[in-house]
Amino acid sequence: MPLRVAAPLAVAAGLALLVAFPPYGVWPLAPVGVALLAAAAHRRRLRAGAGLGFLTGVAFFAPLLAWTNLHTGYLPWVLLSLLQAGYLALLGVATAWVSPLVDRVRWAWPALTGLLWVGQEALRDRTPFGGFPWGRLAFSQDTSPLLRLAALGGAPLVTFAVALVGGLLVTAAWRGWVTAGRHTSRDASPHADGPPATTAGPDGPPATTAVPEAPPAAAAGPDGRRDGSPARRWAPVVVPAVVAVALTAGGLLVPVATAGSGATVTVAIVQGNVPRLGLDFNAQRQAVLNNHVDATIELAAQVAAGQQRQPDLVVWPENSSDIDPLRNPTAGARISQAADTIGAPILVGAVLLGPGAGQVRNAGILWRPGTGADLGQLYTKRHPVPFAEYVPLRDVARMVSKQVDLIRNDFVPGSTPGVVRAGPAVLGDVICFEVAYDEVVRDTVNGGAQLLVVQTNNATFDVAEARQQLAMVRLRAVEHGRPALMASTVGVSGFVAPDGRVSDATGFNTREVVVRQLRLDDGRTLATRLGWWPEVALAALAAAALVGAAVLRRRQRVRPG
Repeated sequence: MPLRVAAPLAVAAGLALLVAFPPYGVWPLAPVGVALLAAAAHRRRLRAGAGLGFLTGVAFFAPLLAWTNLHTGYLPWVLLSLLQAGYLALLGVATAWVSPLVDRVRWAWPALTGLLWVGQEALRDRTPFGGFPWGRLAFSQDTSPLLRLAALGGAPLVTFAVALVGGLLVTAAWRGWVTAGRHTSRDASPHADGPPATTAGPDGPPATTAVPEAPPAAAAGPDGRRDGSPARRWAPVVVPAVVAVALTAGGLLVPVATAGSGATVTVAIVQGNVPRLGLDFNAQRQAVLNNHVDATIELAAQVAAGQQRQPDLVVWPENSSDIDPLRNPTAGARISQAADTIGAPILVGAVLLGPGAGQVRNAGILWRPGTGADLGQLYTKRHPVPFAEYVPLRDVARMVSKQVDLIRNDFVPGSTPGVVRAGPAVLGDVICFEVAYDEVVRDTVNGGAQLLVVQTNNATFDVAEARQQLAMVRLRAVEHGRPALMASTVGVSGFVAPDGRVSDATGFNTREVVVRQLRLDDGRTLATRLGWWPEVALAALAAAALVGAAVLRRRQRVRPG
């Protein structure tokens, strides 16, 4: 394939991946994007593979993360997009590197594609500064049958399945593989069967050189005659295509819970909204707190009038009280007023000062009617966002942008999982972007959480970011067999059943209160029991494939000239 064809193919791969994610949500395009990148990088020199992967990454991540530039300028968006595209450049290198394995065992292409994607995401989810898992293939499958695989192996298994389907598609579509046994005799073609020739290139290790495709020839039958039957000719296309469809549809056979099996509780989500979207919502702290207090008091009036159920628990979003209610008596009194009026505990998203000078905490704290703050049920966000909630390497970062000094106080991370015992339910509290990290959510379930709660603040972003985040909540609900909810300051808020179905989703930039009865659950899915082992196993196999490709490259003969 000429590079002039491969480059547009790589860009198309990124755009296909983009459209697979919310707010577009055309999930079948995720494996298509995987297949296009695999085809573009196959049999390339390593530098070309890196460049093609980078093109895919820019076409994918730049528009996917466009919400990061809404109120902070273009620089953070550009830098983040380029950093994430760099990981797909590594994937392009890896894809080119394993080409000899693919050419030797062509039916291994789907599995190798899946393994490399899992390995790439495992690296991207952890580096640098704790990683940034946004845009994982698994998060594009919120309405796909493959979502159910999360109950077996979490997000890594879903990613592997999506990339495996993409590998099947490229196996079916690769030009010249529709051959009717042209490899049965050596004299059928000068390039019959076997790995492509290699040449030592400037990249260091031998680089695979594409061998021109020979025209299809008829297969030799038992009597020595060529067998040109259509079945033999089209089998390399039909078989992987059918397997791809069957694998995707087979996700529907994975059993998942449709509702919890425990006690029933009534939960209210209060989405108080903010006066203005943007970074200056912090300057409107009292107004934001008042919005959530007033909306809760209005809910209490509806309960008293018989228009709404009495909630057992009320959930406010992240940043619903950016005034420390433990140190500010006025803020604490307002929250107590809301809790006493509704007659139910409130999980409040608050910014707390300390523990040290110049430090703050992003926390979820339980506020009980009659007694106020329950300091024993307080969760501090374990994974603050670098360059948004704290600034690593501040002196170096300041050389790039003076805007880092807008973050005056670094948020300090918590050290314990977000298990909050709210009386009627044990909550698994995660805050904002933490929902993207497998271990942060899993730790709450292992700690006894019966209901997953995601407190978030989307006031500095847009509806696309909110819907991408809700897709992650849907995967977590299926992964752990738990009912879940997302509470946002501005939207989108809503409830998610253990099978991933969304109920009572709110609008964006609106003030809304939704109330729903939920059945709790304390069972453990296979994914919960296995923990991180599926990802470890798949990533280890990816590393083994890279080593195997290195061994094969050394053994291949170097063609003179």
